Amino acid sequence: MANVKQKLLFRNKPAVSADSVDGTVARSMNFEKAGRAPRHGKVNGEKEQVKARRTSLNDSLEGDVRDFLVNEAELHTYDDLTKVNPVTPTTVLKCLQVRYSAQVFYTHAGCTLVALNPFQPIPHLYSLDVMREYHSAPQPQDFKPHIFIVAEEAYRNVQGQVEPVDQSLVVSGESGAGKTWTSRCLMKYYATVAASSHKCQDTVERIERRVLDSNPVMEAFGNACTLRNNNSSRFGKYIQLQLNSSQLLVGASVQTYLLEKTRVAFQAPNERNFHIFYQMMKGATEKQRKEWEMPYDQKFTWLPNADKTLEEDCLQETVEAMISLGIDTDKRRQIFRVLAGILQLGNVNFSLASESQPCDLDEQSKGFLTKTATLLQVPAEELQECLTVRTLRAGKQNVLLKPCSQSECVIRRDCLAKVIYAQLFEWLVSFINNSMCSDNSKWCNFIGLLDVYGFECFLLNNLEQLCINYANEKLQQHFVAHYLKAQQEEYVAEGLEWSFVRYQDNQSCLDLIEGSPTGIFSLLNEECRLNRASDAKQFRVRLEKELSGNTRMSWDKFSKQPHFIVAHYAGKVSYQIEGMMEKNKDPVPPELLSLLQKSKDPLLQSLFAASDAEGNGSRAQSKVVTVVSKFKNSLESLMKILHSTTPHYTRCIKPNPDCRPLTFKKEEVITQLEACGIVETIHISAAGFPIRVPYASFLQRYGLITNTSLPAQINNKDGGESGEEASLGPAVQDILNAVLKTSDSSTTPNNNNNLMVHCGKTKVFLTHAMLEQLEEQRDRVRSQKAFCIQCCWRRYQRRQRAVRTQSATLIQAVVRAWLVRREVRRWHKAASVIQARWRSWRAQMDALAEAELDNAEDLQEEEESCSLPALDPLLKERGSVQLSSIPEPVAVHGWPLGLAMASAPNITVALTATGFQKVMSLMATLKIPFRHGEYKVETNQFDQGVASIRAQPRGSVKLHMRRSPLRYADMHPGHGADGVTGFNQILLEKT
Repeated sequence: MANVKQKLLFRNKPAVSADSVDGTVARSMNFEKAGRAPRHGKVNGEKEQVKARRTSLNDSLEGDVRDFLVNEAELHTYDDLTKVNPVTPTTVLKCLQVRYSAQVFYTHAGCTLVALNPFQPIPHLYSLDVMREYHSAPQPQDFKPHIFIVAEEAYRNVQGQVEPVDQSLVVSGESGAGKTWTSRCLMKYYATVAASSHKCQDTVERIERRVLDSNPVMEAFGNACTLRNNNSSRFGKYIQLQLNSSQLLVGASVQTYLLEKTRVAFQAPNERNFHIFYQMMKGATEKQRKEWEMPYDQKFTWLPNADKTLEEDCLQETVEAMISLGIDTDKRRQIFRVLAGILQLGNVNFSLASESQPCDLDEQSKGFLTKTATLLQVPAEELQECLTVRTLRAGKQNVLLKPCSQSECVIRRDCLAKVIYAQLFEWLVSFINNSMCSDNSKWCNFIGLLDVYGFECFLLNNLEQLCINYANEKLQQHFVAHYLKAQQEEYVAEGLEWSFVRYQDNQSCLDLIEGSPTGIFSLLNEECRLNRASDAKQFRVRLEKELSGNTRMSWDKFSKQPHFIVAHYAGKVSYQIEGMMEKNKDPVPPELLSLLQKSKDPLLQSLFAASDAEGNGSRAQSKVVTVVSKFKNSLESLMKILHSTTPHYTRCIKPNPDCRPLTFKKEEVITQLEACGIVETIHISAAGFPIRVPYASFLQRYGLITNTSLPAQINNKDGGESGEEASLGPAVQDILNAVLKTSDSSTTPNNNNNLMVHCGKTKVFLTHAMLEQLEEQRDRVRSQKAFCIQCCWRRYQRRQRAVRTQSATLIQAVVRAWLVRREVRRWHKAASVIQARWRSWRAQMDALAEAELDNAEDLQEEEESCSLPALDPLLKERGSVQLSSIPEPVAVHGWPLGLAMASAPNITVALTATGFQKVMSLMATLKIPFRHGEYKVETNQFDQGVASIRAQPRGSVKLHMRRSPLRYADMHPGHGADGVTGFNQILLEKT
């Protein structure tokens, strides 16, 4: 409690700075040192004043804390912990607890986002609708805190800046805090957002699908169940999402760090192997079990706790993801056969033997060894020999064979399994990168997602935990250097009056681990390069000799096991030295590599094709590349990438150690908050200026507010020297004054009491509120100028439209006049042609009429000479029908013409028509078949004295029919008065 009060004294009450308290304490110390002087009264008086002042400050602070915690019902409304007043570990912890109880799992803490793991599925919190809502929002910061706000901010930073800067999202936290789930949500968000455009939709969907499907594969092969997390990442990965100039996702790449391959052959109590082995055992079909030599009742030594069922034990999901990534059937079959061979290898046990004889195998182990050889497609005899006999080289040609002891056989067996699994994992990562990585010419920026193993502290910690915690120390130092330390130093350099906030700097811990030549890694590498057997006790003695003066290093004097204790930023961890040198050397016997190269399995051949050359090269060199050296180099390259990007921090907090849903343990959470410096971050974020813009960039963006432009000499240089930057200060202050005057603010940039903006020597320091005001004023000015431009443009368009209309009217009048004149000329020409043709036709008709009149009398004589009976004149006038079989004419005025013609096989019909065209139309309507010899049409034009066939006929037309056109009519009339029976009689009666 005393430590907490001491922290509260230095962290709160802005009116009392830390410097003043330090000064008071320093003065009190000086008086204590001067206590030997005879003036004890003054000394005691000063001490009492200091104590009274401290007491009053503590009482005041505790009163503020109590007043803040009284309104517990409103604590869940604090979306940003910088609004908490006062900022103490107690108030921050209580606020997080209340929000967690209200099932609000995300909270802003200045520049970072605090994420509490709910330990239960929350589907509606990460749906596609929520993603679109945050992506389409004009100001996502106005929404509730969410991991999508961090993702959208990074995406807009790449999209909106004048010179886009690559972004990195650093997800940190201890094991089980939810880092893997958070990284998975971020990848899904970017895959969804970057595929929202319709451009290159097929390519984007393919990359999106492969980016998302890479997660199940890498989690199956790289994650495992530990004491603290059911889906713990046993490797680190940095995923680069590659974006083109249109901010579309065109590719991705994955970089991995330090796979914990020792887990293949060793699992701590109550922990499990990698997920992929349990997926095979639980999800294999009968056919697959037969192919993999895995019967249902077989137990595997390297698969402990197989009865425990997890959500990750789904083989079908992994297989579907492998298919989506492009791994064909043959490759998948080879991968699972190799994995099955590793499991069978774990069941091989060795029996004791004499020093001159190699270790033997029992019958059961021989069966497992045979299955392993069959699955790996290597000779069983050679496999057993490589595991039990060691090859020694004396010179270049002499080769000695030495039997291995039982422990050495076990080490060689485990080494074979680890090297196969590690090479298989690297091949998978390389295949994933080849399937979704884009050419450098197609992408210009990237957003990186860093998901590394969290801080770990187990009962037994070895080299893996040391490397993991070292990586977390580097990330914590990156956060401290980038945000806490760099910001405060920049405030001082720019002339801001700043009271430094104390924070925990872990540089001393990093010096202890990676320092040269007396760091832990340096001493460990030096011990491994010595050509002698590893001795844990001797290495402990050397560590005590070299590092005993470091306050971060300690030892437990009562422990019998060789160990050392490192005080990390998250707590002290004890590391076991036994086996650390062997893991660091990571030796692979050459005979094992030679055996794998002889395998008939195509996958194993490709995995170890270049191992022989690398082995020969490594033997030629005296320097041994250790695990620590490789991990340190890869981590340094990662830190270079992080330093070249704009980072965004997400701190994942584990609410309870047992992974129980919606359970909040204060002791667990407060330890993590203090370890990662959340309280210090809140202090600096609340009192500082998170946005820092150089004068030149500020004028370039906001100069239009006061119609101020950047000087040409500075604009051409893309920023100037510090003196030139300082000369822009008055112009910057004019802009800020205009904005503050518009927002009815009584403060000015020169006023030290202004908490929203401060003008430094070369930069403007802004808060988010001031930035929003600047953006609003900029948008308002741009709207006014855009409106002015639109008015001028519309006026210009109207004038141009009037000119075009007048010109078009004149052109249309001229064209219409020309068209009318042309049409009149065509009409005159056509009339002339018609008149000429008409005159010619009339002349031809007159000539033909004269020629026909000459032959009219001859035609009339020929007709009269025919033997046709003469018709009664009355019939001609009335239009009756003369039936050949009836002596008297029958009146057919109301008969249908077709029925009249069907009354007899040979009839004569006399029709009266007023025109020749009417008669022809009538005959066409009747559709009488014009067959030769069956009928004859005779007009009265000859009887009336008209000799021309072109003359209009008058009177009747005679039709002579030999048979009726009605095929089915009754053609046998009876002896009745009318002479008609049957169907025709019925028709006659109706008429």
